[in-house]
Amino acid sequence: MTISRVTIKDVAARAGVSKGAVSLAFNHRPGLSEATRDRIFRAARELGWQPSPTARSLAGSRVDVVGLAICRPARLLGLEPFYMEFVSGVESVLAERSCSLLLRLVRQVDEEAGLLESWWRGRQIGGAILVDFRADDPRAAAVRRLGMPAVAVGHPSLTGGLTSVWTDDATAVTEAVRYLAALGHRRIARVGGAAALGHTAIRTAAFDEVARALDLAGAWQVATDFSGDAGARATRSLLSGAPPDRPTAIVYDNDLMAVAGLSVAAEMGLRVPADVSLLAWDDSQLCRLTHPTLSAMSHDVHGFGADVARTLFGLLTEEGPGSHPVPTPVLTPRGSTAPPRA
Repeated sequence: MTISRVTIKDVAARAGVSKGAVSLAFNHRPGLSEATRDRIFRAARELGWQPSPTARSLAGSRVDVVGLAICRPARLLGLEPFYMEFVSGVESVLAERSCSLLLRLVRQVDEEAGLLESWWRGRQIGGAILVDFRADDPRAAAVRRLGMPAVAVGHPSLTGGLTSVWTDDATAVTEAVRYLAALGHRRIARVGGAAALGHTAIRTAAFDEVARALDLAGAWQVATDFSGDAGARATRSLLSGAPPDRPTAIVYDNDLMAVAGLSVAAEMGLRVPADVSLLAWDDSQLCRLTHPTLSAMSHDVHGFGADVARTLFGLLTEEGPGSHPVPTPVLTPRGSTAPPRA
């Protein structure tokens, strides 16, 4: 038998008041009669409910501002559609609640940990969204020590017990490679992102595993910084060999690098998809504006950002869904993938 967790909503219902009234009572704020306050405390005792340390830590903090620090170069962030869509999704939820986003670009994760502490101690934010987790990421411990409400965007194996929302990168990589293999490709490459990022490591391991399972004749992986220039260099290197020493299909870790790879293929006199198939991650308008259009692993990035923001507000009210995955990216074949030329 499953016993549901008592929430602030249950206490409010038992006492016949709003959730806001319960919050006022436990944070010792004015605005309630003593009789109402006593009724709320009695209902909480009867239900065995206590506000969480996270919720209590919000007393006196600004809850109308959410912090987001991103460890990426400013120029790259402006070019990469993923974060623009993600931030747009976050903002859509903040706007519904008349909240603002405090966004800062940092150069190192340690710098971000210090920034989060400064924001929290200065009562500039009521919670934070953390992205781009690494192995042994210092931010998880810093957030727990501060008692700051935060939602981590990353697989739970990377996020140190924080409430997390993530995509199933391993399953998506496996699906992409199996799709290309089903078309007949036996030499497949992946142009990945920064090796230090946790989701890059997950994708790398999944690619190696599926390549072994399929007994591919060739499997290459190249780490980059997600930029178009790095994607172009990696593509040029992969395609510089003569058949059969080069891949017939390439999977890219973002759409920007895939578009750059398409240009490099044309520069080298190779036809897409007749000579090489290309598959992008993070489907975007870019993938639909190229010629040929780019096949992609598609997912709702705007919806992903909105889900993360809703999860943070759920954490603040103790009524959220907790850690959970979002739908796995779905393969969307377009004009850039086909069986290899015989």
